[in-house]
Amino acid sequence: MKKDEKNVVVAELQQRLDGASGFYLTDFTGLSVKQITQFRARLRKEGVEYVVVKNTLAKRAIEGLEIPDVAGFFNGPTGVVIGRADAAAAAKVITDFAKEFGDRPAIKVGVVGSQAFDAAQVRQLANLPPREVLLAQIAGGLQQPMARLAGGMNQLIAGFARAVDQLRQQKEGASA
Repeated sequence: MKKDEKNVVVAELQQRLDGASGFYLTDFTGLSVKQITQFRARLRKEGVEYVVVKNTLAKRAIEGLEIPDVAGFFNGPTGVVIGRADAAAAAKVITDFAKEFGDRPAIKVGVVGSQAFDAAQVRQLANLPPREVLLAQIAGGLQQPMARLAGGMNQLIAGFARAVDQLRQQKEGASA
């Protein structure tokens, strides 16, 4: 590969990683071509990319990014799983696939935002509910205290209305 071609590969990978919500380095040793094809298909279905590139080029690509130092994980066969919209979705595909195929591909490290995660933490991330469910849970959690406040205000106003009505009835009874 010529130097110009290498620079293009580095720039493309750097652009992909920079625009990602998270990425994961995996070791695909022990997977057949058929299994890797299945893995890629599952990732594509979730809008996730899978890239295999030379380790030296990948190390160059991450040099300019503001991420934790994960260059030491680029050794041996390394595939990069790049999650665009939802980093947890990519982690879920990796862990679900690995359960079916003897812990392959093995997770080396994950980077979500500006934080590095080890394999166990990536599995925990994969067990989180989807983003929409988490947002709904947060909205529900915020809505509950507001509903209680509104209910309390309604009871306060109703109590005040009853007191005013009783006072009116007493004055009408006294004047009659």
